[in-house]
Amino acid sequence: MGLQCGIVGLPNVGKSTLFNCLSNAKAQAANFPFCTIEPNVGVITVPDERLNKLSEFVKPERVVPTVIEIVDIAGLVKGASKGEGLGNKFLANIRDTNAIIHVLRCFDDGNVVHVDGSVNPIRDKETIDFELQLKDLESVEKKMQKLERSAKTGDKDAKKEYELLAIFKNHLEQGKSARSAPVEGKDRFVIEDIHLLTDKPVLYVCNVDEAAVVNGNKYSEIVKEAVKNEGAEVLLISAAIESEIASMDSPDDRKEFLADLGLSEPGVNKLIKAAYRLLNLSTYFTAGVKEVRAWTITKGMTAPQAAGVIHSDFEKGFIRAETIKYNDFVTFGSEAAARENGKLTIEGKEYVVGDGDVMHFRFNV
Repeated sequence: MGLQCGIVGLPNVGKSTLFNCLSNAKAQAANFPFCTIEPNVGVITVPDERLNKLSEFVKPERVVPTVIEIVDIAGLVKGASKGEGLGNKFLANIRDTNAIIHVLRCFDDGNVVHVDGSVNPIRDKETIDFELQLKDLESVEKKMQKLERSAKTGDKDAKKEYELLAIFKNHLEQGKSARSAPVEGKDRFVIEDIHLLTDKPVLYVCNVDEAAVVNGNKYSEIVKEAVKNEGAEVLLISAAIESEIASMDSPDDRKEFLADLGLSEPGVNKLIKAAYRLLNLSTYFTAGVKEVRAWTITKGMTAPQAAGVIHSDFEKGFIRAETIKYNDFVTFGSEAAARENGKLTIEGKEYVVGDGDVMHFRFNV
């Protein structure tokens, strides 16, 4: 679907190390700012235990997971909104993404320098928020200037847009992000064309040390407190641990290492799943002897729209969708058994696809 999450943060907070663990694209990771200059893009497999379970029953020739794209973006510094450091490139790269993974340094280590000289994740967060808000304020003011004359001469549509933009302007001037502006969903069309940076959904990743990877530490606690009203998810991940896990060839070694740390799965798995949720995505499956495959859709898609993800002809010529709920498929062990037990339903054009639906589309072009 071409949807991307951008990993952002100040220089030296662990973004590139985390990115390396997420993908096979090896970003340079070093102990100095601006290590990442061009954005590194990784196509990341989304771990989904359901896909493995379906393949156990169907025994297909191949299994195809779904993926998302993660972009490692150059570290930002104060003044980026005015072009300082790599500011303009950084902000342009964020604008191209659909959601933000904000990495915050939540560990002490005298051997890893901090761009501001000390560890303070709230200060780091506010630095990036401030730069993004300044850039958004600039975008809003430019659009208001274009609308001002029409709004003042009686154009009702222009007047409404101008008034809505004024709400965003006031909100940003208070040091708040556009995503929390008091504007109803139906009225947020007014900012669609200017792609505000702080309107993108955000996920906070606290990069902690090994001792804090399960329960967190003083730094991660103040992050949780600071963002509690944002409705954003906060994850605890140790980039150092993830790097060590990624270097292990044996699945048994990885499993034993995780168990010793009190972890049930690698942190990157949790991060990928959280990024998937952040993008408002869900998964449906197709299951046959040739292939068991996961397909990515936006939540709320109808059956024809979901069919179109496979091929546009499926959507154009959509007739019906033969659908089995994932739990029913697993309970009965096959499509045939589910059908015999009345668990296969015939769905039409208005059907909203559920997460985990196992589907077969009938179409005619």
